[in-house]
Amino acid sequence: MCLVASKSVANRLVGLLSVRGEDLGADWAVRVADSLGGRVSRAEVHQELSEIYAALVTALGSGSTDGHDEAFAEVRALLTELSRNRAMRGFTPSETAVSVFALKQVLEPVMIGEGSDPEAYLRFAALLDTLGLFTIEVYTGAREELISAQAEQLMELSTPVVKLWDGVIGVPLVGTLDSARTMVVMEKMLQALIDTGSEQAIIDITGVPAVDTEVAQHLLKTVVAARLMGAECTISGIRPQIAQTVVALGIEFGDIVTKATLADALRHALRRSGVVLSSSAGVR
Repeated sequence: MCLVASKSVANRLVGLLSVRGEDLGADWAVRVADSLGGRVSRAEVHQELSEIYAALVTALGSGSTDGHDEAFAEVRALLTELSRNRAMRGFTPSETAVSVFALKQVLEPVMIGEGSDPEAYLRFAALLDTLGLFTIEVYTGAREELISAQAEQLMELSTPVVKLWDGVIGVPLVGTLDSARTMVVMEKMLQALIDTGSEQAIIDITGVPAVDTEVAQHLLKTVVAARLMGAECTISGIRPQIAQTVVALGIEFGDIVTKATLADALRHALRRSGVVLSSSAGVR
Protein backbone atom coordinates (compact mmCIF):
# COMPACT_ATOMS: atom_id res chain seq x y z
CA MET A 1 0.00 0.00 0.00
CA CYS A 2 1.42 3.42 -0.97
CA LEU A 3 2.26 5.97 1.72
CA VAL A 4 -0.66 8.28 0.83
CA ALA A 5 -3.18 5.44 0.94
CA SER A 6 -1.74 4.18 4.21
CA LYS A 7 -2.06 7.61 5.79
CA SER A 8 -5.61 7.86 4.54
CA VAL A 9 -6.54 4.54 6.15
CA ALA A 10 -4.75 5.52 9.36
CA ASN A 11 -6.63 8.81 9.49
CA ARG A 12 -9.98 7.07 9.01
CA LEU A 13 -9.10 4.66 11.80
CA VAL A 14 -8.14 7.50 14.12
CA GLY A 15 -11.46 9.18 13.39
CA LEU A 16 -13.46 6.06 14.18
CA LEU A 17 -11.48 5.09 17.26
CA SER A 18 -11.57 8.63 18.63
CA VAL A 19 -15.28 9.23 18.13
CA ARG A 20 -16.37 5.89 19.54
CA GLY A 21 -13.39 5.40 21.80
CA GLU A 22 -15.20 5.11 25.13
CA ASP A 23 -17.75 2.56 23.88
CA LEU A 24 -15.24 0.50 21.93
CA GLY A 25 -12.72 0.52 24.77
CA ALA A 26 -15.35 -0.59 27.29
CA ASP A 27 -16.56 -3.41 25.03
CA TRP A 28 -12.96 -4.52 24.49
CA ALA A 29 -12.28 -4.61 28.24
CA VAL A 30 -15.44 -6.65 28.92
CA ARG A 31 -14.54 -9.25 26.28
CA VAL A 32 -11.00 -9.62 27.58
CA ALA A 33 -12.05 -9.78 31.23
CA ASP A 34 -14.60 -12.48 30.42
CA SER A 35 -11.98 -14.53 28.56
CA LEU A 36 -9.72 -14.48 31.63
CA GLY A 37 -12.38 -16.09 33.81
CA GLY A 38 -12.27 -13.49 36.55
CA ARG A 39 -8.60 -14.10 37.38
CA VAL A 40 -7.94 -10.44 36.61
CA SER A 41 -10.39 -7.82 37.85
CA ARG A 42 -12.40 -5.84 35.32
CA ALA A 43 -10.94 -2.63 36.76
CA GLU A 44 -7.38 -3.85 36.15
CA VAL A 45 -8.18 -5.03 32.62
CA HIS A 46 -9.93 -1.72 31.84
CA GLN A 47 -6.90 0.23 33.07
CA GLU A 48 -4.45 -1.84 31.01
CA LEU A 49 -6.47 -1.69 27.81
CA SER A 50 -7.37 1.99 28.17
CA GLU A 51 -3.67 2.85 28.12
CA ILE A 52 -3.05 0.58 25.13
CA TYR A 53 -6.09 1.99 23.30
CA ALA A 54 -4.91 5.58 23.80
CA ALA A 55 -1.38 4.71 22.67
CA LEU A 56 -2.80 2.92 19.63
CA VAL A 57 -4.81 5.96 18.56
CA THR A 58 -1.76 8.19 19.03
CA ALA A 59 0.40 5.84 16.94
CA LEU A 60 -2.16 5.73 14.14
CA GLY A 61 -2.15 9.51 14.19
CA SER A 62 1.36 9.34 12.75
CA GLY A 63 -0.15 7.99 9.55
CA SER A 64 1.33 4.50 9.91
CA THR A 65 -0.46 1.17 10.26
CA ASP A 66 2.73 -0.91 10.59
CA GLY A 67 3.10 -2.26 14.12
CA HIS A 68 6.89 -2.47 13.70
CA ASP A 69 7.25 1.29 13.13
CA GLU A 70 8.77 3.55 15.77
CA ALA A 71 5.39 5.23 16.08
CA PHE A 72 4.10 2.09 17.83
CA ALA A 73 6.98 1.91 20.35
CA GLU A 74 4.71 2.98 23.22
CA VAL A 75 2.10 0.40 22.22
CA ARG A 76 4.74 -2.34 22.18
CA ALA A 77 6.07 -1.19 25.56
CA LEU A 78 2.59 -1.45 27.10
CA LEU A 79 2.03 -4.85 25.50
CA THR A 80 5.40 -6.00 26.84
CA GLU A 81 4.33 -5.08 30.36
CA LEU A 82 0.96 -6.80 29.91
CA SER A 83 2.50 -9.97 28.43
CA ARG A 84 5.12 -10.31 31.15
CA ASN A 85 2.45 -9.78 33.79
CA ARG A 86 0.27 -12.50 32.26
CA ALA A 87 3.22 -14.89 31.99
CA MET A 88 4.20 -14.42 35.64
CA ARG A 89 0.60 -15.03 36.73
CA GLY A 90 0.36 -18.33 34.88
CA PHE A 91 -1.90 -17.40 31.95
CA THR A 92 -1.56 -19.24 28.64
CA PRO A 93 -0.22 -17.66 25.42
CA SER A 94 -3.76 -17.70 23.98
CA GLU A 95 -5.20 -15.94 27.01
CA THR A 96 -2.48 -13.33 26.66
CA ALA A 97 -2.88 -12.75 22.92
CA VAL A 98 -6.66 -12.44 23.22
CA SER A 99 -6.04 -9.11 24.93
CA VAL A 100 -5.12 -7.83 21.47
CA PHE A 101 -7.20 -10.00 19.15
CA ALA A 102 -10.45 -9.27 21.00
CA LEU A 103 -10.32 -5.74 19.59
CA LYS A 104 -10.95 -7.26 16.14
CA GLN A 105 -14.24 -8.70 17.35
CA VAL A 106 -15.21 -5.33 18.76
CA LEU A 107 -14.49 -3.44 15.54
CA GLU A 108 -15.75 -5.99 13.02
CA PRO A 109 -19.48 -5.11 13.31
CA VAL A 110 -18.65 -1.41 13.10
CA MET A 111 -16.24 -1.49 10.17
CA ILE A 112 -17.74 -4.20 7.97
CA GLY A 113 -21.20 -3.80 6.49
CA GLU A 114 -23.28 -1.21 4.71
CA GLY A 115 -21.65 2.20 4.75
CA SER A 116 -18.63 0.85 6.57
CA ASP A 117 -14.92 0.77 5.75
CA PRO A 118 -13.74 -2.80 5.04
CA GLU A 119 -10.39 -1.58 3.67
CA ALA A 120 -9.59 0.17 6.93
CA TYR A 121 -10.73 -2.89 8.91
CA LEU A 122 -8.46 -5.25 6.97
CA ARG A 123 -5.54 -2.91 7.47
CA PHE A 124 -6.30 -2.59 11.15
CA ALA A 125 -6.75 -6.37 11.49
CA ALA A 126 -3.27 -6.88 10.01
CA LEU A 127 -1.91 -4.39 12.53
CA LEU A 128 -3.55 -6.27 15.41
CA ASP A 129 -2.15 -9.56 14.08
CA THR A 130 1.35 -8.06 14.24
CA LEU A 131 0.81 -6.79 17.77
CA GLY A 132 -0.79 -10.07 18.85
CA LEU A 133 2.21 -12.05 17.65
CA PHE A 134 4.43 -9.58 19.48
CA THR A 135 2.65 -10.35 22.76
CA ILE A 136 3.22 -14.09 22.24
CA GLU A 137 6.93 -13.53 21.62
CA VAL A 138 7.26 -11.46 24.79
CA TYR A 139 5.17 -13.98 26.74
CA THR A 140 7.41 -16.86 25.59
CA GLY A 141 10.56 -15.00 26.61
CA ALA A 142 9.10 -14.16 30.03
CA ARG A 143 8.05 -17.77 30.65
CA GLU A 144 11.52 -19.02 29.72
CA GLU A 145 13.05 -16.56 32.18
CA LEU A 146 10.62 -17.69 34.87
CA ILE A 147 11.31 -21.39 34.26
CA SER A 148 15.06 -20.77 34.29
CA ALA A 149 14.81 -18.86 37.59
CA GLN A 150 12.69 -21.62 39.13
CA ALA A 151 15.18 -24.26 37.97
CA GLU A 152 18.01 -22.35 39.67
CA GLN A 153 15.98 -22.07 42.87
CA LEU A 154 15.24 -25.79 42.83
CA MET A 155 18.91 -26.54 42.27
CA GLU A 156 19.80 -24.41 45.28
CA LEU A 157 17.20 -26.15 47.42
CA SER A 158 18.29 -29.61 46.27
CA THR A 159 21.91 -28.98 47.25
CA PRO A 160 21.98 -28.17 50.98
CA VAL A 161 25.17 -27.84 52.99
CA VAL A 162 24.80 -28.71 56.69
CA LYS A 163 27.10 -28.45 59.67
CA LEU A 164 27.48 -31.94 61.13
CA TRP A 165 29.97 -31.12 63.88
CA ASP A 166 32.41 -28.39 64.80
CA GLY A 167 34.82 -28.34 61.88
CA VAL A 168 32.80 -30.82 59.80
CA ILE A 169 30.21 -30.00 57.11
CA GLY A 170 28.13 -32.38 55.00
CA VAL A 171 26.76 -32.11 51.45
CA PRO A 172 23.99 -34.70 50.90
CA LEU A 173 23.40 -35.08 47.17
CA VAL A 174 20.14 -36.39 45.72
CA GLY A 175 19.47 -36.97 42.03
CA THR A 176 21.62 -36.59 38.93
CA LEU A 177 24.87 -34.65 39.23
CA ASP A 178 25.64 -32.63 36.09
CA SER A 179 28.04 -29.78 35.31
CA ALA A 180 25.65 -27.01 36.32
CA ARG A 181 24.78 -28.65 39.61
CA THR A 182 28.42 -29.45 40.32
CA MET A 183 29.19 -25.73 40.15
CA VAL A 184 26.43 -25.01 42.66
CA VAL A 185 27.70 -27.78 44.97
CA MET A 186 31.25 -26.49 44.72
CA GLU A 187 30.32 -22.86 45.37
CA LYS A 188 28.04 -23.64 48.32
CA MET A 189 30.50 -26.06 49.89
CA LEU A 190 33.48 -23.73 49.58
CA GLN A 191 31.46 -20.86 51.02
CA ALA A 192 30.32 -23.08 53.92
CA LEU A 193 33.94 -24.05 54.62
CA ILE A 194 34.76 -20.35 54.97
CA ASP A 195 31.64 -19.46 56.96
CA THR A 196 32.02 -22.31 59.46
CA GLY A 197 35.80 -22.49 59.56
CA SER A 198 35.58 -26.21 58.78
CA GLU A 199 38.49 -28.34 57.59
CA GLN A 200 36.52 -31.51 56.90
CA ALA A 201 33.74 -31.96 54.32
CA ILE A 202 31.65 -35.03 53.61
CA ILE A 203 30.00 -35.43 50.21
CA ASP A 204 27.27 -38.03 50.59
CA ILE A 205 26.09 -39.61 47.32
CA THR A 206 23.63 -42.08 48.83
CA GLY A 207 20.84 -40.33 46.89
CA VAL A 208 22.70 -40.28 43.56
CA PRO A 209 21.15 -43.05 41.43
CA ALA A 210 24.27 -43.87 39.41
CA VAL A 211 27.90 -42.90 39.14
CA ASP A 212 29.48 -42.80 35.70
CA THR A 213 32.70 -41.28 34.44
CA GLU A 214 31.17 -37.82 34.15
CA VAL A 215 29.73 -37.85 37.67
CA ALA A 216 33.07 -39.12 39.03
CA GLN A 217 34.90 -36.27 37.31
CA HIS A 218 32.48 -33.77 38.84
CA LEU A 219 33.09 -35.22 42.30
CA LEU A 220 36.86 -35.13 41.82
CA LYS A 221 36.74 -31.45 40.78
CA THR A 222 34.75 -30.61 43.90
CA VAL A 223 37.25 -32.44 46.12
CA VAL A 224 40.20 -30.67 44.45
CA ALA A 225 38.51 -27.29 44.95
CA ALA A 226 38.04 -28.05 48.65
CA ARG A 227 41.69 -29.08 49.00
CA LEU A 228 42.76 -25.78 47.51
CA MET A 229 40.86 -24.18 50.39
CA GLY A 230 42.81 -26.33 52.88
CA ALA A 231 39.98 -28.78 53.58
CA GLU A 232 39.82 -32.55 53.19
CA CYS A 233 36.84 -34.31 51.62
CA THR A 234 35.37 -37.72 52.27
CA ILE A 235 32.88 -39.29 49.85
CA SER A 236 30.22 -41.44 51.47
CA GLY A 237 27.33 -43.49 50.17
CA ILE A 238 29.38 -45.88 48.05
CA ARG A 239 26.83 -48.68 47.71
CA PRO A 240 27.78 -52.11 46.30
CA GLN A 241 26.21 -51.34 42.92
CA ILE A 242 28.11 -48.06 42.64
CA ALA A 243 31.36 -49.73 43.74
CA GLN A 244 30.95 -52.35 40.99
CA THR A 245 30.24 -49.66 38.39
CA VAL A 246 33.28 -47.63 39.45
CA VAL A 247 35.53 -50.68 39.15
CA ALA A 248 34.05 -51.68 35.78
CA LEU A 249 34.59 -48.17 34.40
CA GLY A 250 38.12 -48.05 35.71
CA ILE A 251 37.46 -44.84 37.63
CA GLU A 252 40.27 -43.91 40.01
CA PHE A 253 39.51 -41.85 43.11
CA GLY A 254 43.20 -41.79 44.00
CA ASP A 255 43.86 -40.85 47.62
CA ILE A 256 40.31 -39.59 48.21
CA VAL A 257 38.75 -41.34 51.20
CA THR A 258 35.48 -43.14 50.43
CA LYS A 259 33.06 -44.69 52.90
CA ALA A 260 29.97 -46.85 52.57
CA THR A 261 27.78 -44.77 54.87
CA LEU A 262 27.50 -41.21 56.14
CA ALA A 263 28.05 -42.47 59.69
CA ASP A 264 31.35 -44.06 58.70
CA ALA A 265 32.40 -40.87 56.93
CA LEU A 266 31.48 -38.72 59.94
CA ARG A 267 33.44 -41.02 62.25
CA HIS A 268 36.46 -40.72 59.97
CA ALA A 269 36.16 -36.93 59.71
CA LEU A 270 35.90 -36.56 63.48
CA ARG A 271 39.03 -38.63 64.00
CA ARG A 272 40.85 -36.46 61.43
CA SER A 273 39.66 -33.42 63.39
CA GLY A 274 41.16 -34.78 66.59
CA VAL A 275 37.91 -35.79 68.25
CA VAL A 276 38.31 -38.85 70.50
CA LEU A 277 35.70 -41.56 69.89
CA SER A 278 34.66 -44.05 72.50
CA SER A 279 32.18 -46.86 72.00
CA SER A 280 31.09 -46.71 75.62
CA ALA A 281 31.11 -42.97 76.24
CA GLY A 282 30.39 -41.74 72.75
CA VAL A 283 32.23 -38.75 71.28
CA ARG A 284 34.44 -36.55 73.47
